[in-house]
Amino acid sequence: MAETTVRPRVRHVSRASESDRKNAAAALQRALDRRDNGGETGH
Repeated sequence: MAETTVRPRVRHVSRASESDRKNAAAALQRALDRRDNGGETGH
């Protein structure tokens, strides 16, 4: 990977992006809930 290559970040907006963002947020929240509620230091 060439470190000298600069690519501007382009945000593609589509109809599916809103639901995709909600799904990603929900998945992230579930992952955070599992981490907080369980694991080695879980109650």
